[in-house]
Formats: sequence, structure tokens, C-alpha cells
Amino acid sequence: MSTAMLQSLWHYRGFVLGSVQREFQTRYRNSLLGALWTVINPLAMIIVYTVIFSRLMQARLPGVDNDLAYGIYLCAGLLTWGLFAEIIARGQSVFLEHATLLKKLSFPRICLPLVVVLNALLNFGIIFGLFIGFLLVTGNFPGWVVLAMLPVLLIQVLLAVGLGIILGVLNVFFRDVGQMTGIVLQFWFWFTPIIYPPSILPESAAGLLKWNPMVPLVQAYQGIFVKGVWPQWHTLWPMVLISVLLCLLALALFRKRAGEMVDEL
Repeated sequence: MSTAMLQSLWHYRGFVLGSVQREFQTRYRNSLLGALWTVINPLAMIIVYTVIFSRLMQARLPGVDNDLAYGIYLCAGLLTWGLFAEIIARGQSVFLEHATLLKKLSFPRICLPLVVVLNALLNFGIIFGLFIGFLLVTGNFPGWVVLAMLPVLLIQVLLAVGLGIILGVLNVFFRDVGQMTGIVLQFWFWFTPIIYPPSILPESAAGLLKWNPMVPLVQAYQGIFVKGVWPQWHTLWPMVLISVLLCLLALALFRKRAGEMVDEL
């Protein structure tokens, strides 16, 4: 990202933060409980995953002697995948959703993807904070190794931002991109070991997982929260390279097509 672009984002920081605040407030407008739903919904989800699956359905994770291990495994994968999918899904439609704004106001267009990322991180922060609280209450907090999720999270966000911006620009010119994104994300989710451990897959299918860029990231989260182990950093370096290259490609495409997008909208 160029210095000029960073300066423009800083100059319009009030616009960005105001947009994040308005979107958060709009989500719960005319609701009796208001922002409490940001706590109730994820808390209910965490309880379902951990208590229902692990205790009532007696789901077990192979090789881990902990009644709540499978529920924690699910939460570690599902919550972080939710952040990834939200950034991509919102990113691919952000320019179309704000078409009127783009036509009427003059501001750096790159502000819109930033608003998407900040909103997604805000939602994720609330949900994951509750998850951490649950781990503390149940005595399953992994300790200082939890700090290892920060670099993993950064890689994941960069990957999602790169893909989101690329799809967002392409969707302005080719509307089929938006339709295909949802379908691809569904297949991608089930092709990632979030619901199931990789050990249950046949050898032919397990070999295909190495081509899925989300696998080392999700496994890093699951290792941290289920087993309390540090990620195998050497497996994440290819993801760092892919994420950075995608972000550079996204910015190049954005700069090239930003002027034409308003006419297409």
C-alpha cells in the first residue's frame, strides 16, 4: 500500500470509524435488546457447539482425552472461518452496496473495504472474547500459547482482504462473481477440516488438503486451543507469501479499475 493511500485513509479516518459505528448500530436498530444480541447469539452458538455436541451427543476427538475437546475444536475452526468468510462475502459486494455513496461523494474508494474489515473484526472480537471466557470458566484456557493466534489471524485477514477486494472489483464488472462466491465458500468450508478431523479422511482425499490454503491456518488455531501447542511456523510461510501476493494483486487491480467502477455502477 502506497504512502499516499495510507495518508488518504488516515485523513478519512473519521469517515471510516463513523461508517463502522453506523453499521453496528443499524444492525440492532428497532431491537428491544439492542447490542445485547452481539453477546446472546455467539454465546448460544458456543454453548451448542461445546455442550450439545461434546456432552449430550458424546462426540469425541480422536487422540484427545477431554470431554469438551470436540466442541472446542469446532469453535476454534468455525469462529475463525466465520471471520474469513464474512470479509470475503462482504468484500465482494461492498462496492455494489455503496453504489449511491460512490456516485454522490468524493472519498478514497479503499475506505469501503477497510470498513468491511473493521466491522468483521469487531464482530469477531466480541464472539472470540466470549469463547475465551468460556475456556477460562471451564478450565480449558491454553495459557500463553494463545498469543500465537495473533500472527495466524493476521495472515488469515490478509488472505481474506486480498480475495475480497479482487472479487469486489470483478463483481462490479461481472455480476456472476457475486453469485459464484457464495457457492465456492460453501464447498471451501466443507473442504476444510473444521467439522471433522483430517484423520478420518481416506488417503486420496487427505492428499488434496495440501492445496487448500485455509488448512494450515485452521489447524494452527485448533492446535492452540485444543492441544495448547504452538503452530508449526514453517507450514505457515507459504500462506504469508500467498496472502501478501494476493493483497498486492488486489491493490493493483483496484488502482487500475477504480475510475471505471463508478461508470459501471
